[in-house]
Amino acid sequence: MKHFKIVVVAAIGAGLAMLVSSSARSAAAAGDGEMAGGTSVIFIHPDGAGANAWGAARALYVGPDSDLNWDRLENIALYRGHMSDALTATSNGGATTHAYGARVKAKSFGLDGDVPIKRDGAPGESLATLARGVGKSVGIVSSAVVYDAGTGVFLARVTERKNYDEIASQMLAFGPEVLLGGGEEHFLPEGVQGRFGAGVRKDGRNLVEEARRAGYVVVYTREELMRVESGTTKLLGLFAAGSTFLDDSEEKKAADKTPYYVETAPTIGEMVEASLKVLSRNPSGFLLVAEEEGSDNYAGKNNTKGALMALQRADEALGVGRAFTQKNPRTLLITCADSDCGGMQVVSDDGLDADSPVPARDSENGAPLDGRDGTGTLPFMAKPDARGRSLPFAIAWARGGDVSGNAVLVRATGYRASDLVKGTLDNVGVHRVMREVLLSP
Repeated sequence: MKHFKIVVVAAIGAGLAMLVSSSARSAAAAGDGEMAGGTSVIFIHPDGAGANAWGAARALYVGPDSDLNWDRLENIALYRGHMSDALTATSNGGATTHAYGARVKAKSFGLDGDVPIKRDGAPGESLATLARGVGKSVGIVSSAVVYDAGTGVFLARVTERKNYDEIASQMLAFGPEVLLGGGEEHFLPEGVQGRFGAGVRKDGRNLVEEARRAGYVVVYTREELMRVESGTTKLLGLFAAGSTFLDDSEEKKAADKTPYYVETAPTIGEMVEASLKVLSRNPSGFLLVAEEEGSDNYAGKNNTKGALMALQRADEALGVGRAFTQKNPRTLLITCADSDCGGMQVVSDDGLDADSPVPARDSENGAPLDGRDGTGTLPFMAKPDARGRSLPFAIAWARGGDVSGNAVLVRATGYRASDLVKGTLDNVGVHRVMREVLLSP
């Protein structure tokens, strides 16, 4: 199997329990101080989340007449996310298009299928490489493993998305200033004990030690992340053996008594906050790519409780990013998914009783229905609306995997957002928006 190595350009030197979305909390979470000089992009990717999922999160956490941080991003475009060989994107194919600005095959991971990407006839470079080439810092954050498809493609190119050893190696070789998420097991040699268990790498390399020798501060918990010294210029956080969420159905999680997220791991919002403190030290600017993957993985298991919990976390991260852009006007905050996982829909009508379990399936077409704790449980209760009414709702699922992102919105605020994010944007256009901002003088 061939692997195409990233050309590495020289590196430059340059936060707690789940929170309900709150602009006051978000403003307090912004990075330290103001930046001057270069432009920056914060790309927050709540994977698998269409507008319908955000509507459910809004009802549950703030009420149908109130706003999430997502709602406060004033610039909006309709998203088109098709691949060159499929109308529905994969996580790796969609992320590759966001990273490279070329519509590729669905199986792609930093390549077009198994060949290097070309754009306008020339070899394609990822946004991270372009950012590094103009002196900006790079940060990668994920609630999944850091080498997950949605983030790994920005720094790595392989022909098989599950070749985690190689992806992790390429990501570390790129030398991002910030790399935070799960996935310790593929940073350690097979059998070598780490903080969360034994490593599984087959090549004998200890990427944790390599990172330390390269000048990275390495942290493993929320508490350690919060104690990182203010002068830190390179930061690696590995907060779980695998992903920081523990995705399964509501019923299995209740039976196994497992938490929805690793309890010692930081939220995506806390990781974004910590990243901004490091990245904003570079006066030339930065690219930060942050993914909440739980919204996709839980939706794929039709676990409404987990998917909405993940969206609450993603909304916290959007609040952190929004507060940062308000203090740093040459920063663009942009968010979108690349597909709509599960096709989540809110069901709320006069036949739904707040005190009676939700039927297992819709009586009209047989679609599976979820209550607050899964199949056959009481409905969710929305936060009060403008008239003080708290209304019951259930969730209907279209399928267990991705559907096309026709219900996905691109939302943005900050630098050039009103010029660049409007009308309709396809996945190539999302790349173009970020590239134009990063390369702005």
